[in-house]
Amino acid sequence: MKFGWLTLAHSPAPEQDMAGIFEQLEQATLAETLGFDGVWLTEHNFTGESVYSDPIPFAAALAMRTDRIRIGFAVIQMSLRHPVRLATQLSLLDNLTKGRLDIGVGRGTIFNEYEFVGYGLRSDDARERMQETLDVMTRAWTATPFKHKGKYYALSVPELRPVPVQRPHPPIWHSVASGASFRTCGEKGVPILTARIPVGQIKERLGQYAEGLASSGLDTATQKDLVAKAAIWRWVYVGESRASAADEFTAALVETRRHMTHSRQSLNPADFKVDPAMLNPWTDGRHSDADGIRFALQSGTLIGSAKDVAEQVAELRGAGVGHLLCQMSFGYLGHERIQASMRRFGEQVMPAFH
Repeated sequence: MKFGWLTLAHSPAPEQDMAGIFEQLEQATLAETLGFDGVWLTEHNFTGESVYSDPIPFAAALAMRTDRIRIGFAVIQMSLRHPVRLATQLSLLDNLTKGRLDIGVGRGTIFNEYEFVGYGLRSDDARERMQETLDVMTRAWTATPFKHKGKYYALSVPELRPVPVQRPHPPIWHSVASGASFRTCGEKGVPILTARIPVGQIKERLGQYAEGLASSGLDTATQKDLVAKAAIWRWVYVGESRASAADEFTAALVETRRHMTHSRQSLNPADFKVDPAMLNPWTDGRHSDADGIRFALQSGTLIGSAKDVAEQVAELRGAGVGHLLCQMSFGYLGHERIQASMRRFGEQVMPAFH
């Protein structure tokens, strides 16, 4: 198995931002020391939900502090960015990492409409905007010169510099959730990232991805490699014991959920409605904290002692997971506890599966 370290760490208040950013750098470099295969950075704006907000300059700082570990995005909010500027920044970052960059793409948040509003946008056309941005960005890396005239952009690019180290460009990972999106990405032959789907659904979803890959035109070995590298996201906390892990992690989740729910209720426009199909007790603020935490712990969390977590990883491996994204950094858990959890996972859990 491969293991990625993923962060989505809240900063409770502006005066804590700088300390939180440097703690993130320390944790991410520790991930390399412990033998994780990748660091995956999320993106959220305006409320401290992701302490560094913009993962691209943060990744550049991380590139200067690491040598081996791959650095990826899970995901870049494509509909909020200009495609040529994005292609230039990511090409520079691929140079700074010496070819260690992975680019996860998504339309943008489906819950935080205030992030779109802050950029003078709304999410109604986010998927369409993302597709045009992705097309222009990819062509900027592969066509010299090129012209584009679309719904959102009309431009002429003589040549993109610097060119990326990985040719024709760094791997582009697509965020997926529904069975249809798994199959579609398989047909396109692209690597995928997926959120905390229950373990009982994993075989079905990976099977749908494999079905799509079968019609992609890729050779059998490449198809198998793509299924093996499909990245499954889980919250992970390894404590000294099962009881202490549950107590410490639950307290952090309560604060995280309250921060998240308050931001959405107070900042989202009154006319914005989340697709009901995307809601669950964790994401739906109408549910109590107790219901939300219970759902989160049952549906997408690896928690307990190192022995407990190893058994849970083995269950995922049995369901076909070959690439696990471990969100181990939480804003209300505390830097020392996060590092201790990482060390227990890296030293006592990962070696049995690597």
